Amino acid sequence: MRILHTMLRVVDLDASIEFYTQIFGMQLLRRQDFEGGRFTLAFLGYGADEVQIELTHNWDTDSYELGNAFGHIAIEVEDAYKACDEIRNKGGDVVRDAGPMKHGTTVIAFVKDPDGYMVELIQRKVT
Repeated sequence: MRILHTMLRVVDLDASIEFYTQIFGMQLLRRQDFEGGRFTLAFLGYGADEVQIELTHNWDTDSYELGNAFGHIAIEVEDAYKACDEIRNKGGDVVRDAGPMKHGTTVIAFVKDPDGYMVELIQRKVT
């Protein structure tokens, strides 16, 4: 068994695809419209054999409530401080600057996507 993807419902599919491809360097792996169901699925990631993000756009939905159960998506980065600078320069919304996590030493940061979902950056530990 393996994890295949995490699904997020998004309001503006093109803005979300742009965010994940331009800010995080993911690739749009596939996109398909389902006219009968009035929705579009877009799968993004770093390769077809890697865990992916499924963006679901329901054509007739103007907004979603994020709720309080979902936490975040986590992406490992080489240098969280540099990543935050690069994300800001590309127009991304860094909501927690890079620094050690509370009660620990792991360097993390948080970025908000166009729909308000949180993406955690975790700096790769040097071994």
